[in-house]
Amino acid sequence: MEPLETLADFYERKFDLKFDGINADLGHFNVFRLEECNAPGRPPVQYSRRDFYKIALMRGKHLYHYGDKTLEVSDSTLMFFNPEVPYTFEPLTEDATGYFCIFKDAFFAEYIRGSLKELPMYSPNGKPAYLLNQQQDDAFAQIFVKMIDELKSDYTFKFDLIRNYIMEIVHGALKLQPSETLYKHADANSRIAAVFTELLERQFPIESRSQQFKLRSAKDFAEKLNVHTNHLNRAIKTATGKTTTTHIADRLVTEAIALLKHTNWNISEISYTLGFEDPAHFNNFFKKQTTHTPRTYRI
Repeated sequence: MEPLETLADFYERKFDLKFDGINADLGHFNVFRLEECNAPGRPPVQYSRRDFYKIALMRGKHLYHYGDKTLEVSDSTLMFFNPEVPYTFEPLTEDATGYFCIFKDAFFAEYIRGSLKELPMYSPNGKPAYLLNQQQDDAFAQIFVKMIDELKSDYTFKFDLIRNYIMEIVHGALKLQPSETLYKHADANSRIAAVFTELLERQFPIESRSQQFKLRSAKDFAEKLNVHTNHLNRAIKTATGKTTTTHIADRLVTEAIALLKHTNWNISEISYTLGFEDPAHFNNFFKKQTTHTPRTYRI
């Protein structure tokens, strides 16, 4: 799979610039007009994880590849790019316009409670795309313009103001598509399910042939959570309606499809990274879950 893209990689790819650690002590922040960054001859955006967050207001038609999913967006869309999920996007129109900003975790570390990863659009199963009408597009565009103007200013507290602008975008998006994950877990079953999901997602994405999926059974997770396997299974089933085994199998299939689509690894290598010592076992598992063979997803 493609390597992790760093800020230095980003600046070299987009602008042929050497990253000099702009605002490094603040976690870095920058904001751009989309049309200024899509110069002819630039290499296409690679399918990979980043080590930074990105929020974009994109106008025009795009294909957005996110994990194992592909989403076609048109008109005006607000997108939240999670650094833990590999992605790429392809413009399908030549006149795409918009804005985007990038920043690191540290930009918010001391200024908000919890983590950015707790926000619904950045959760592992979150919805990263918010379709906008013209009025909503205008409102979000004004916020991006404010960030551009503020970044150029000499105001001492401009980054505090920019953080507020980012959170205005976040909360504006959440109002468009409210998510129940904003609320605290109401009971012990939900808490166990949430921690189980975090442990499961923490093992992905698989990014090298030497990496291997280790927690593969309900028993493995129960030992990590210090609960009995039966208790874990009951909690997961009660909270989600699906069994622990189903959650694990679904996530394995999702990762397998991503690896089949976006790497040149052979089937044996993919089966090993997903914890199958025998490729035949992986093939049988994959066909049982999808009714297709792994080779069907080779592109």
